[in-house]
Amino acid sequence: MKVILTKDIKGTGRAHSVVDVKDGHALNLLIPRGHAIPATPAAMKHAETHAKRADEQRTLSTKLVEERLAALAEGKITFVKKANEKGHLYDAVDAAEIAEKANLPVDAIRIEKPFKDVGEHVVAVAVGENFGKFTIEIVAE
Repeated sequence: MKVILTKDIKGTGRAHSVVDVKDGHALNLLIPRGHAIPATPAAMKHAETHAKRADEQRTLSTKLVEERLAALAEGKITFVKKANEKGHLYDAVDAAEIAEKANLPVDAIRIEKPFKDVGEHVVAVAVGENFGKFTIEIVAE
């Protein structure tokens, strides 16, 4: 059965793309949950325009992140947090906080776990096929 995805679904396809899935998967899972709609001719035209618009938006977003990452590579972002005498933070610095201060999307920040120590840390960034990194510095209050 051909359906048009309304959301990105891992292993199936991107939003606004026409995919061929098994009938049971479409009728029992994708369509009832709102993840897809049946691929009628009118819906396919609508999906094409949305796909073009989403692709343009994704390209623009990637360019903006690349420019922001290039600007961050030259300097570093400083966080001031409360810490004990051993340099351990009372409140960790997580991906959301880093993304907010760096003006990057949260899903682009790649850290294994939140930072809980004072000092300099390298933060990896991945957007699409582009990778980069920048440095943050955490100082005690």
